[in-house]
Amino acid sequence: MSQNQNCIFCRIAAGEAPADIVYESEEIIAFRDLNPVAPTHVLLVPRKHVTSLHELADAPGRAALAEALLVAARAVAESEGLANGYRLISNIGPDGGQTVGHVHIHLIGGKPLSPRLI
Repeated sequence: MSQNQNCIFCRIAAGEAPADIVYESEEIIAFRDLNPVAPTHVLLVPRKHVTSLHELADAPGRAALAEALLVAARAVAESEGLANGYRLISNIGPDGGQTVGHVHIHLIGGKPLSPRLI
């Protein structure tokens, strides 16, 4: 898999940086967010380095990678007991609030979430 040694998510995926891992597959790794905004806050990260969902549209194997992210999200939600629902968020670019330049999806749940996003 393509990796960037300056990327913390690439280092976590390679086992070179610590994380509280809750799910792993060949394509995806999921771990608890260090600054959770809800009782359950997990980051779903492709092992392959792609900067954001915006760039994923041009990446080789994009459909398979997008599918793997959604399959992983469902598996994590089920394993975390989020039968009543959860939220998936991907921040894109600086104005979208993305702080790590590696595509990732926040899976948030474990409490009722406001339908209001901003």
